[in-house]
Amino acid sequence: MSATYLPPGLPGPAPARDGLDAPFWDGLREEKLLLKRCSDCHAWQWGADWLCHDCHSFEHTFCAVEPRGLIYSYERVWHPTHRVLAEACPYLVVLVEIPEAGGVRLVGNLLGDAAQEVSIGQAVEGVFEHHSEGPAPFTLLQWRSV
Repeated sequence: MSATYLPPGLPGPAPARDGLDAPFWDGLREEKLLLKRCSDCHAWQWGADWLCHDCHSFEHTFCAVEPRGLIYSYERVWHPTHRVLAEACPYLVVLVEIPEAGGVRLVGNLLGDAAQEVSIGQAVEGVFEHHSEGPAPFTLLQWRSV
């Protein structure tokens, strides 16, 4: 069994070219979940856009939140989206709502048996999955039931 949930050989994520989401990826490497918050109206949002979706301010910061949330939606994936995933199917992809961050939603994999029962509103916690192989190491935020 691999030390990571996903098999090796997948292309790794990288910060956007403008670098706006770099604090998010840097935080994951340090096992912290950092999400964007408006400095003016304090609204949370993800993705990391330049402009606040609520008040249109350009002032923002990345704040640490507990990697805990509730499953908002999920899909059991049966058809690989990349050749490396052919042997990994089926697997579970979840959309997790983070109550502490104003309901921001993040996508990740639900760890464990792909046949497990999953329900909307199910509590999950984040698991930081480090990938040190390849030219650009990265960390993913995966999820497990609590």
